[in-house]
Amino acid sequence: MFTGFFEALRAAGIPVTLREYLAFLEALDADLVLYDTEGFYFLARSVLVKDERHLDRFDQVFGQVFSGLQSLTPEGLAEATTLPEEWLRRLAEKHLTEAERAEIAAIGGFEALMKTLAERLREQQERHQGGSRWIGTAGTSPFGAYGYNPEGVRIGQTGSRHRRAAKVWDRREFRNLDDSVEIGTRNIKVALRRLRRWAREGAAEELDLRATVRATAEQGWLDVVTRPERHNAVRVLLFLDVGGSMDPHVKVVEELFSAARSEFRHLEYFYFHNCLYEGVWRDNRRRLEAQVPTDEILRTYGPDYRVIFVGDASMSPYEIAAPGGANEHWNAESGESWLRRLLGVWPRAVWINPLDRLYWDHTPSVAMITDIFAGRMYPMTLAGLEAGMRELAR
Repeated sequence: MFTGFFEALRAAGIPVTLREYLAFLEALDADLVLYDTEGFYFLARSVLVKDERHLDRFDQVFGQVFSGLQSLTPEGLAEATTLPEEWLRRLAEKHLTEAERAEIAAIGGFEALMKTLAERLREQQERHQGGSRWIGTAGTSPFGAYGYNPEGVRIGQTGSRHRRAAKVWDRREFRNLDDSVEIGTRNIKVALRRLRRWAREGAAEELDLRATVRATAEQGWLDVVTRPERHNAVRVLLFLDVGGSMDPHVKVVEELFSAARSEFRHLEYFYFHNCLYEGVWRDNRRRLEAQVPTDEILRTYGPDYRVIFVGDASMSPYEIAAPGGANEHWNAESGESWLRRLLGVWPRAVWINPLDRLYWDHTPSVAMITDIFAGRMYPMTLAGLEAGMRELAR
């Protein structure tokens, strides 16, 4: 029955698997929703969509495939007649006392309500305001906007005033959820997980529930079985640009830093300013007197580490290309020399840039860093982080 829906989702580029489709059918067989259009929509969305970027596409497909469900009506709500805007224009609102509200009787159920609405759509020829029968505003009619009826159909009203309506009949506008938006810690964690490599050796013990149930059933008494806890075996060096033009990006970089510390068990981090030179630091309050020599880092960490630089790469080209080009101290060697030296030790490295990609071409230093990293610069968006993690996972 829903094969066409499944195929339409796949055709729209939503990665719905056969397993998810079968789970959807099982949920329907279990009567999780009955005669409830909204419940059916949320059930389908929760089972079939696993990535929030696809929600808007799902809504579009759902609307196309199940367009008839919006009617739920005798005569399809008079064939889904579009109401003139003038009929619903907000010229006044109806304010009633509690006693007056109690006197307004409901029409008598959802089916009767929808049938009556279809009849009104066929009969009404002009705008009405303040009445108790026609579609309009500021009245006690069950149909319209800015009036009152506890079992009505709210049409053309921007929000609920009395928190009651049997149905809201309005076109919903959805803003696309895409890969270009800056993201929060939760989504950053999801993107960083693409770099995971699991290991159990030498880890703490965790309960193996499946093995415990099996062993208990076989033995006839509680037989607890444990196994080494899985942990992320990937080793990461994180270099974070701070200060200057990075100040507007503090929030999103903090989110990335927080997510990285949560996701990677083996994470070492250091701060730098604009470009890598002979020293980095762990504490920004002591960055001048407590620097870690970059040479020491190159000698300390093994070649199995992945390297992530985070910075807007926005600086004077001299800060990258020339000795003495740094803006806070005299650098005997150029920033490019240090970057290439680091990439020689850890070739699996990427640069994540929080600057909007629209501005990359306007900043020569961004192109210079991109060239040094052989094109491995990615925007700090969901798609950018996922692409960067895929590159590092090679």
